[in-house]
Amino acid sequence: MVRSKLISIGGLVAGTAGLLLLSACGSEPAPVAQNTSASPSSSAPDTSAAPSASSSSPAPSPQPAQPPPAQAQKNDGLCKAGDVKLSLKDSDAAAGTVYRKLVITNSSGHACTVQGFPGVSYVTGADGHQVGEAAYRDGAKGGPVQLGNGESAIADVGFANVRNYPEEVCKPVETRGLRVYLPQETASNFVAMQGLGCTGKISGNQLVVKTVHKG
Repeated sequence: MVRSKLISIGGLVAGTAGLLLLSACGSEPAPVAQNTSASPSSSAPDTSAAPSASSSSPAPSPQPAQPPPAQAQKNDGLCKAGDVKLSLKDSDAAAGTVYRKLVITNSSGHACTVQGFPGVSYVTGADGHQVGEAAYRDGAKGGPVQLGNGESAIADVGFANVRNYPEEVCKPVETRGLRVYLPQETASNFVAMQGLGCTGKISGNQLVVKTVHKG
């Protein structure tokens, strides 16, 4: 009877010790698994590694506007042969010389300037060859005359009556008109005008021209 009580007490003590051991083991915290989702995904952009392109590189400065190329001038400011139309009008006789107005009209569509004495001579024949001496320049050179499109300038031209010269000296021929060079121009214009011109050497001037002035 005493022995069975001892065995029961011993078993109770052993069982109690086992429960205490299990309780001690169960009270330890279980290891927490690492949460891999906290790390950024390898395919997601790492915005903290470097500043964005807009903040790291300054915006390019706008290029200053380039002025448009200057338009080429149609000419150097002087009226050219192709810029004008010529005509003759009016007449006034003085001491055997008839003066007519050589009208120079700007038909170019832009402004141009004429200054000085036109070159004027008689021409004849199919080839338009010159007859006698070119017009004598009478008086002083005038100032520049600017012509807007459609405006006119005038140069007075004197025509001597060549019949007043001995025929054997004058050696007159019929003329077809005038060849006219604008001042400082190398191309010429033609103005039709029937008349007579001296091919021989005469003492006077069969043609006289004055400086251009505003019409």
